[in-house]
This record gives sequence, C-alpha cells and structure tokens, in this order.
Amino acid sequence: MDTSKDASFVTPLPPDSYAAYDPGLIKAPVSSEREVNPDNPPWGVWMAVLAWLGSVVLLLGVQFLFIIPYVLLRYRGAGFEAAGQSLQKDPAAILLSVLSTIPAHLLTLGLVWAVVTGFRKRPFWQTLGWSWSSRVGPWTSIGLAVLVLGAGGVLTKVVGGEATEVDAIVASSMAARVSIAVLATLTAPLVEEMIYRGLLYSALQRVIGRLLSVLFVTFLFAFVHVFQYSKNLGVIAAITIFSLSLTLMRAYSGRLLPCYIMHLVFNGLQSIVILFEPYMQQSSSGGEQKATIIYTLTHLLQNLG
Repeated sequence: MDTSKDASFVTPLPPDSYAAYDPGLIKAPVSSEREVNPDNPPWGVWMAVLAWLGSVVLLLGVQFLFIIPYVLLRYRGAGFEAAGQSLQKDPAAILLSVLSTIPAHLLTLGLVWAVVTGFRKRPFWQTLGWSWSSRVGPWTSIGLAVLVLGAGGVLTKVVGGEATEVDAIVASSMAARVSIAVLATLTAPLVEEMIYRGLLYSALQRVIGRLLSVLFVTFLFAFVHVFQYSKNLGVIAAITIFSLSLTLMRAYSGRLLPCYIMHLVFNGLQSIVILFEPYMQQSSSGGEQKATIIYTLTHLLQNLG
C-alpha cells in the first residue's frame, strides 16, 4: 500500500513549537483559605480604630434617633430636667432604647464587612478567621464559657455592689427583658467579637505584639461596659475577666470562631436566666426563700449580662 500520498497531507510542526512550553508554569490552584492569615489582616490599626469608633457612634446615634421623636411627642412642653428624669423610668422609652440596638448592630456589621472585604475584594469569613484551629475545638470554647461565667458569679458575690443599669432595664417591662435576652444572644456576641477580637486585635498584634494587644483589647472592651455597670465593682471585675478570657482565646487559637462561641454560650446562659427569673421569683413564697441559692445565682448571672 502506497502511503506517500496520505503522508503528504500531514504537515509536521516546526521544531521549536514546544520551546515556549514549560511544565513548571502549570501550578495547582492554591486554596484561598491558605492565602488568608487572620493574624496578618489587610487593614491597619487606624482603620480598625476608626471602625471601633464607628460602632460606638452608630450605637449612640441610632439610639438618639429612636428616642428624640418619642420625647418630642410624649414630653412636649416639659423641661429638659423633668423629661430626663421621667425617661429613666419610662418603660416605653427604655424599650425604644433597647430596640435601637438592632439597626445599630446591623449597620455595624455592614461596616465590618466593608473593612474586611475591601468592598468585595476579599473573602469575609476566611479573612476574619472564622474557623476552628487545631488547638481549640467547640467543646473547649463551651467549657471555658461556663467556667468563666461561674467564676464571674462568685466574684460578683464576693465583691458586691448596687443594682446596675441593666437591672433597671430588665425590670422595666417584660418586653425589655425579652429584647435584652434576644440581643445578648443573637447580635451582641457577633458584633462585639468582630470589632474587638476581629478587627482591633488582629491589626494591633502585628504592630505592638500579642501581649500588649491582649491587654489593650481586654481593657477597651471592659471600659465600654463600665457605664452600664458603674455602680457594681463586682460586675465590672467579672466583665474584665471575661474580656481577658476572650482575648487570650483569640491569641492562643489564632481564630475568631472560638471567641464567638465562648461569647455566645456566656450570653446565652445569662439570657435564659433573665427570661426565667420572674418565674423563679414567683415560685418563692416568702422573703426568706428569696435568699435561696437559686435566687442568688439568678441575680448574679443577670448582673453579668
């Protein structure tokens, strides 16, 4: 069989056709999870501080926007001093103040998203370190939350103090009680961990080191809660210990998710107590029974909220 005609139709490739081919140029795709290091964030300290300031301004500003229309309608014609004193005991005003936290938290989450992702340029959860580390798992976070909560309750009892602003809010109405419990469980742990241990700590530890960052974030978190618990040194001390535990968890694990779970469990247990406290008190028939261990524990856990 003559194949010369068939072979004439096959045009050989130039001898240098493979010269540009380099097998080393073909690389396996790198996981975006490996590219992101939560301890080396793309934002700096000043951006983190501005985000923290923005969260504070949103919390106060939205509350102001909620309260002012109510004050103008409810206390029209009353003096500023009289209106101010009345607002502190007005259940509707207190409830509005609590509910204003919802949009403030949502706006804060939007602010965190903008900083972390650079407006969709980076992955959100991975950049924050929203995963478990080889050092810390779910049960460790849960167990530490229960341990710190118990230690805080004992410390509050030993140091003592007067009723706090949170006590007044919880006692103002059942609606305020439920709102506080829901916010403390659903949004507060998420927003606070993203701001303090997510943005602030990760940026600071790269500049001033872990130790100073732990101390700074611990006391900044405790400081913003002082106004709520200013009359109770025991609660302030317990909040400071809780903040230190959360920040040490972030430094040890290198991740934010363990801190969030700790905060969620800590607040969630207190929210359960806040919701059921009225029924616990009703089950006590006299003044002597109100001094039982259950009532004392309930009061301590409520103060730590």
